[in-house]
Amino acid sequence: MNDINKVIDEMPDEVYQRLRSAAETGKWEDGTALSPEQKESTLQVVMLYQARKLEQTDHFTIGAGGKINELSKSELKKQFRGESIAEFKESDI
Repeated sequence: MNDINKVIDEMPDEVYQRLRSAAETGKWEDGTALSPEQKESTLQVVMLYQARKLEQTDHFTIGAGGKINELSKSELKKQFRGESIAEFKESDI
């Protein structure tokens, strides 16, 4: 486990972003599909990175200590209250 901790500690953000994208899409940047083993490993590395290096509080993200952040419906409503999702110009309509 110490080897993976070293990898996570030394991993540049750019590498994390690429791994995260691969885990989300199931494909590498060149379009090659991840094998089932690659998918599992990539997802584990992404979750470890998030737990150890990012301070996330968004719904269904990995927080400090590896716990999944789960917000209640009322917490989500508070978080998004007053924020517009999209804006349209009159010319768009």
